Amino acid sequence: MVPPADIDHLSHAELKSLVVKQFEVIAELRQIIAGLRDEIARLKGGPRRPNIKPSGMEKATEPKSVTPAGKGKRGSTKMKLTIHEDKIITISAPAGSRFKGYTGYLVQDLVVRANVVNFRCERWLTPDGSLLTAPLPDGVQGHFGPELRRFVLAQYHQGQVTVLRLVTALQAVGIIISKRQVVRLLIDGQDRFLDEAQDVLRAGLSNAAWITVDDTGARHKATNGFCTQIGNAHFAWFGTTHSKTRANFLGLLRAGYSNYVINTDALAYMRHRQLADHVIERLVNHEDKAFADKDAFCSHLNRLGIPNLKVNPDPVEIATEGALWGSIKAHGLLPSTVIVSDDAGQFNVGLHGLCWIHAERLVHKLDTFTDEHRLAQRKIRGLIWRFYRDLKAYRLAPCQRRKLALTARFDRIFTRQTGFVTLDRLLKRLHANKAELLMVLDRPEIPLHTNGTENDLRCQVTKRKVSGGTRSDVGRECRDAFLGLAKTCAKLGILFWDYLGARLGIPGLAVPNLAETVKHRCASG
Repeated sequence: MVPPADIDHLSHAELKSLVVKQFEVIAELRQIIAGLRDEIARLKGGPRRPNIKPSGMEKATEPKSVTPAGKGKRGSTKMKLTIHEDKIITISAPAGSRFKGYTGYLVQDLVVRANVVNFRCERWLTPDGSLLTAPLPDGVQGHFGPELRRFVLAQYHQGQVTVLRLVTALQAVGIIISKRQVVRLLIDGQDRFLDEAQDVLRAGLSNAAWITVDDTGARHKATNGFCTQIGNAHFAWFGTTHSKTRANFLGLLRAGYSNYVINTDALAYMRHRQLADHVIERLVNHEDKAFADKDAFCSHLNRLGIPNLKVNPDPVEIATEGALWGSIKAHGLLPSTVIVSDDAGQFNVGLHGLCWIHAERLVHKLDTFTDEHRLAQRKIRGLIWRFYRDLKAYRLAPCQRRKLALTARFDRIFTRQTGFVTLDRLLKRLHANKAELLMVLDRPEIPLHTNGTENDLRCQVTKRKVSGGTRSDVGRECRDAFLGLAKTCAKLGILFWDYLGARLGIPGLAVPNLAETVKHRCASG
């Protein structure tokens, strides 16, 4: 901001305008400084500043529901219970009394005790001289049975209980176990769960009409990293990595596949990201189009001399992202799936929609200094709230006429000139995101916000606060997989306790494969 040449001869109105502009510049600088402080605090592992309270747009725009008469009552508890034991309570009655039957009173209780089983496995000497021993039942790991393993997994992942408290609780009921043994129960021999979690992600990305994504901080091997959530109404998946670049996100979207592919989708991605034509020609003209892993692809780029090129954008970065996108498409993932995010740059790939809650929050968080500023802010927020309410109504009954009307109305709202410079600049920025904010007009099945993802990430945040970080790669994979499986079970209406029991071989429990269930749910909408 350039100061006026002669400030002494400015009028009162000009001085007031100058002061207001200075306040706006100061507010922007404060936001930049606050962001830098947050980044420094994150790098140091310290606390960050508290978030501003949500504006309440989502709740305020919900239609008022009328509860039908008689609905809302929880019903009889007795009908939901299975009686395991009958006990008769006697009383000494005076002489001459007549017996009038019983008064029933249901009491729910819990039996927690150690149960030590000595398995005597038969041994037979066969005619050929070999020794045949009867195998232990399914679910036994080391010297611990499936019920104890289920308790440990459920308490640690769903109950957010620390390892030390688990050890204390188990020892209190008579289980002789150490911290190391509990850790082994949490991470050893969990390949079946890890595979199912990966299959859930593949089923979701192959069949879902939309997904929402976000990330949060996570520590691994005493280093700050990032945990990314991918999911929708039917599944949730978590992946912790060391970075939050676009290439990292594309790598997660491969759902466990490690290859890189140069195909039409990859080339279209590179052209969209404005990679130089002569770089694309080098990739097209070479006969190698598929690569097993990152090392093989990097070696290919080196042979083509791409890392030595001085062009903008970075050819290695864009070529790598394109080959990752080609791999995603080659495996049939994200066929026409819309990715809804909070406008973080790394998530802007493929068909992309933006969260309206995050967009409105930018207006809500603006610093105002005059009554005119506050009035302009309230007016714009009111327009956005009413527009958001009508978008929700459009999702229920989409039609071409309403689509055109909402598109024109979006332009009128976000091209306004309010006189509040910072607000006008923000409206211009939001208008530039028109295609992504109005993705719902073409795809009314997608959500208008990422609240589901933020809700899913709370369990990761709680785990980080309660247990800190992970120390081994398998520990990190197990933490992410089990938290994702627990969230997926909740979305599918499956008790996580029953799911663990079924997978650990406890008799009488049958839970279908989660990936197959997610596939059918996503396919049916």
